[in-house]
Formats: sequence, structure tokens, C-alpha cells
Amino acid sequence: MEKDQAIINEWKRSKAIGIIGLGDMGRLYALRFAKAGWQVNACDMESQYSKNMEEYQGTAVNILKNGHYVSRASDYIIYSVDAESISKIVSIYGPSTKMGAIVGGQTSCKAPEIAAFEAFLPKDVEIITCHSLHGPKVNPVGQPLVLINHRGTKESFRFVETLFTCLESKHVYLTAEQHDRITADTQAVTHAAFLSMGVAWKANNQFPWEIPRWIGGIENAKINISLRIFSNKWHVYAGLAITNPAAHKQILQYASSSTELFKLMISEKEEELRTRLYAAKKFIFGNLDPSHSLLLSDDLLDKFSLGNVPPEGHTPNSHLSLLAVVDSWYQLGIVPYDHMICSTPLFRIWLGVTEYLFCTPGLLEECIKTAVTDRSFRPDDLEFTLAARMWSKIVSFGDFDLYRKEFETTQIYFSEKFPEATRIGNEMIKTILEKTN
Repeated sequence: MEKDQAIINEWKRSKAIGIIGLGDMGRLYALRFAKAGWQVNACDMESQYSKNMEEYQGTAVNILKNGHYVSRASDYIIYSVDAESISKIVSIYGPSTKMGAIVGGQTSCKAPEIAAFEAFLPKDVEIITCHSLHGPKVNPVGQPLVLINHRGTKESFRFVETLFTCLESKHVYLTAEQHDRITADTQAVTHAAFLSMGVAWKANNQFPWEIPRWIGGIENAKINISLRIFSNKWHVYAGLAITNPAAHKQILQYASSSTELFKLMISEKEEELRTRLYAAKKFIFGNLDPSHSLLLSDDLLDKFSLGNVPPEGHTPNSHLSLLAVVDSWYQLGIVPYDHMICSTPLFRIWLGVTEYLFCTPGLLEECIKTAVTDRSFRPDDLEFTLAARMWSKIVSFGDFDLYRKEFETTQIYFSEKFPEATRIGNEMIKTILEKTN
């Protein structure tokens, strides 16, 4: 034990950590590492140099002018930039990497990141990359942290593992290919669903927390998480969706499932809808252990209402967004429980809510009846279906500009509610994670 601590102390004395990109996650990493006693060099765009010098004054983070200085001075360099820009930025700063250093990245899709590293880094540089599976507003303690030893020695990997212990996250060891497949399975459809909700509400000129019929814990989860996503930066979600080929398939299927289920609803084909949904239920939830307790409940979520309308039980709803996610998992042969070790907080909430809908006695039947007989939900479900198809097309075309435009237009529509939504969302996530961890 003393020997291990001596090695760690020597690493902290002799090795410097570099962060290229001081967005939300870059900032989290830089401050956490510095607080744990590591030497940290960091930079953002040169235009932000003076601002960052002022912002980080009084911290142990050493702000440098650009990535050339960070690369030359650091022993482990982390590119904390969006997936769309990774190749360009590595091509600029990669050749300046310190001889024998280690390089990694924080992008949500590893295929373009690894390709950029292999193309632009010197051959003597090791590649050990990472991905914290949570947003910057979530405490990293206990959250999954993927570590990928793509091209590194055992000693270097041990050093990187040791560095990340200060986050107190759960280390998950994968290859780059495994990472991209699992993140597509767990995050792509989740994000598509919440993004589609926001666009649909905007299209109907609705603030759902002000509408009495959007009542109950499930609705609270939908509203809070959707607004939480739109309060973040667009590229966080665009990068995973557009640069990860596996995500394309998931998002296309989600749009197809939404469309096909909606057609059955408006055609009032109740038995066909029931048969399809029960087949999906059996595939996704049929093998759960009898002792398995539901991840979430309506009662747990009731207290996290964003509006002033007090929850009084729940209002029957067609829940197209939830039905479509389970149907899409079924159509793709994905069992979401297989990926719980790599799950994000949002995915755990989304899985918990769908599980509650499908496994609570009588609730799925109520949902089917409402979808077929209550026409008041059809305008909402129409806009949701159109939104899901729109996001699918944007992703399939690989159009970052259009993705940003649609995201930020919706973001502006809901912006006044973000502070309250973030506060309530943080409380909700903390409560849920304490139950599901």
C-alpha cells in the first residue's frame, strides 16, 4: 500500500495532465484533477484565453494559450471537444504531442476519434481514451466511466486508471467498437425520444407543465428530462447521433416504430396494436426475475412537477414516445438490461419509466385503450411522430447545421424555464440514482 502511494505521489510530482477544450466536461475534468493534486495544463480556443485566465485565477489549473502548448507540456492529453471537430483539432495539435506521451479523448463516439489519433499523432504516442457516461451537471461519483486501452502499455494504463480515481466513477473496460455499439443502444433512442417531445410541444405551442391533462410522475420525468437535454449544448447529442453509424440504425427504427404505432392508433386497430406491444413486452421484460422490483414508480416521480398543477394520480395517456422505444428495442433485438453497467442517468430513468408502463398491472391496457379511443391525444402524437421522423432524416443526412438549428430553435422556446427545470431535474436524478444504483 505504501509502495503504491509512493508511485502515485511520484506521478503527481513528475507528470502533467493536459486538457484541450474547456467546455462543460473539460472544465469538470480540469478542476477535479487539479483538486486531487495533479498538475493540470488546459486551453480552449485562443479567443477565450484572456477570459479563461481570469476565470481560472485562484485555481490550480494552468491556462495556456492553445493546444500546441498543452501538447508539448503534458504527459496525458485529453481532447475534450465535440465529435464533429475532433479530426480537425487533432490534425492541428496532434503533431505537437510530447514524445512518449499518452493521448485520449472525451467524445461520445470513438470511431472518428480513434481514426483522428491514428492519422495525426506521432507513432511513439500511446492512445488510452475515455468517456464519462453522464453530463457535466451530474455528480460523477458512482457513474460509469469507460476506459479504452487502444494503444498503451500496462504501466501507462495503470497511470490513467489512477488519475481517474479522483472522479470516484465506476470504471468500465471496453474496446472502441464495443463502446460505440453500447452507447448507440442505450443513448441514441433515449435522446431521440426526448428531442422529439420538445419539438412536438413547441410545434403545438405548448408548455406541458401548464396543461392539467399532463399529470403524473411519468409526465414529470418526460418534461424534466426533455428540458434538461435542451438546456445543454446541441453538439453533445449531435455528435453521438451523427458520427456513430450504429446510432443511425437505432434512430431510424425509433422513427419507424413511432410512425407505425401511430398509424395503428388512428386506424383504431386495437387488436393489432395490442398484439405488437405485447410481443415487445414479452421480449424486453419477459425474462425478468420474479423478485425484480420496478426501477421507478409513478409515486416516486409525482413530487417533481415543474408546473403549479398539483398531481392527482395520473391522466390516461397514449404514451406514444414510450411505446415506440420498447417497440424499437424489440424490432432491433436489443435487451436494454444487458447494458446497465454502461447506462447513463437518463437511460436509467427512461428504462425505469418504460418498465413501469409495461409492467404495472393494467397500465399498458389503459394506454392501448386511450391510444385507440381518446382522440384528444392525436394532435400531440402527430407532431411527435413528425418530430421523430425529422430527427431521423437529419441524422441520416449527417447534417450538423440543421441539427443545430432545430435544437437551438426549440431551446430558445423553453429557455425561460431552464433554471427551474435544472433544479428540479437535479433533485429528481439524485433521488432516482439513489434508488437504482
